[in-house]
Amino acid sequence: MSEPTPHPVVLDVWCDLQCPDCRTALDDVRALRERFGDRLDVRLRHFPLEKHRHAYAAAQAAEEAVDQGKGREFYEAVLARVEDLDKGGEEFLLRTARELGLDADEFDTALIDGRHLLIVDADQAEGKAIGVTGTPTYVIDGERLDGGKSQEGLRTRIAEIATRLIAAEPSS
Repeated sequence: MSEPTPHPVVLDVWCDLQCPDCRTALDDVRALRERFGDRLDVRLRHFPLEKHRHAYAAAQAAEEAVDQGKGREFYEAVLARVEDLDKGGEEFLLRTARELGLDADEFDTALIDGRHLLIVDADQAEGKAIGVTGTPTYVIDGERLDGGKSQEGLRTRIAEIATRLIAAEPSS
């Protein structure tokens, strides 16, 4: 009779919300969440790339969505339509917030006042410090897996590491 692990395994996903490769990675992330449930804590970490002109605003908007209680829904909706973000920029972000029932006026204010800049900048600085150069990049148990070059086999590798770490957890 084993109880859920007291400390879930952490999977950091360094992501650019305007990145088509990150959209593709979303399927892997969903599958891992489904397989491991609350034993795997998937954390979106911001790594907006300079080549994507709306990625920085999208990262800030995602943090506002977290504050409003729909972070995952927001970033999944944005990633599902990276081409729309590319064309529509901040207007697309506000429209997406409205579609999800979030306070779009508060999103607009957050983008103007920069209240989430420190979170985005801290994520990006931490990513650079550990060697993240592109997105998506996964970090689990100190191992960095670069999905920007190829995502082939990464879900399997992440699942192997998570399974090993969960099995090593002492029972409560």
